[in-house]
Amino acid sequence: MPSVNKVILLGNLGRDPEVRFMPNGEAVCNFSIATTDSWKDKAGEKQERTEWHNIVMYRKLAEIAGEYLKKGRPVYIEGRLQTRKWQTKEGQDRYSTEIIADNMQMLGGKDSSPASNNNDQEFNQTTPRAEKSESPPTPAASSFDEFEDDIPF
Repeated sequence: MPSVNKVILLGNLGRDPEVRFMPNGEAVCNFSIATTDSWKDKAGEKQERTEWHNIVMYRKLAEIAGEYLKKGRPVYIEGRLQTRKWQTKEGQDRYSTEIIADNMQMLGGKDSSPASNNNDQEFNQTTPRAEKSESPPTPAASSFDEFEDDIPF
């Protein structure tokens, strides 16, 4: 049976991104974002709970995040959940659950960065394709009226 591992988050950066480069030159970026749930309890009082999510990005997406994301800014992330196992110096097993991001959209509009012109910007982590399709793309319909004749009822 097929399975799905997809995470979608919309939250605020808890710290500035940290970018490192692996020995092969590939960029890795780590940061955390906060999401907050709110509800009213039995007494009618507003309650909030903030959840912190560790995000990891690779390659060009990591470089872009490191350059343009800043603490406190809103960001939209798509990716997959991954848990790493590692050992302490004392030999104890530890686990770390992270979101491996493959899509990022910077939100929040205007700031002092040159890439932001009061518009949201979307970036994807893509891998090169083995071969390109030779068929031309199908033109998109410009309105619903163009589809009216195709409706079977």
